[in-house]
Amino acid sequence: MSNIRLYDYWRSSASYRVRIALNLKGLSYDMVTVNLLKGEQKADENLSRNPQGFVPSLDLDGDMLTQSLAIIEYLDELHPAPALMPTSARERARVRALSHAIAMDIHPVCNLGVVQRIVELAGGDDQVKVDWMREFIAKGLDAFEQMLADGQSDTFCHGDQVTLADICLVPQVYNADRWGVDRSHLSRINAIIKQTEQIEAFQKAAPKQDA
Repeated sequence: MSNIRLYDYWRSSASYRVRIALNLKGLSYDMVTVNLLKGEQKADENLSRNPQGFVPSLDLDGDMLTQSLAIIEYLDELHPAPALMPTSARERARVRALSHAIAMDIHPVCNLGVVQRIVELAGGDDQVKVDWMREFIAKGLDAFEQMLADGQSDTFCHGDQVTLADICLVPQVYNADRWGVDRSHLSRINAIIKQTEQIEAFQKAAPKQDA
């Protein structure tokens, strides 16, 4: 039994990010499923952990944390190796900009609750959901590809070191593939994804339907 418990859902992008980070840090953890499709995120039990009614929540020996990027940066400060952020302030700003472009721009408009509401407003037409996802994921990844063109990317989003930006990118590409987004032209993103696919921490974090 680990003293780290992750409340997550297998297909949640935010939970996927935290799983990657925990694996990269070599931290063992127990997973507790909060089934988003059954609405368990809005139940009192989950709201007591996460007042926003989201996943993930991370219990570190009784200290409950929420918001995936905040969790990951906290883990990085507690367990510095391997570092998930560069050493200089300017480089950290770039990594955060890349990370936020996904976690704060693409992800929120494609969140389950938002998309369910869009479908309701469209009279229950599920094709609207597909079109919505494809449009906003495609636009976001196109912009991300251009952000990588500033000469500071290499093997990964920032140089040759896995950072928070890669941790955000991988789950978003998983979602792009799930919704049938064409990414054949995203050469920089595709090269980075190929590199992460070789890393055990990313492999072990990949979504597996367990609920």
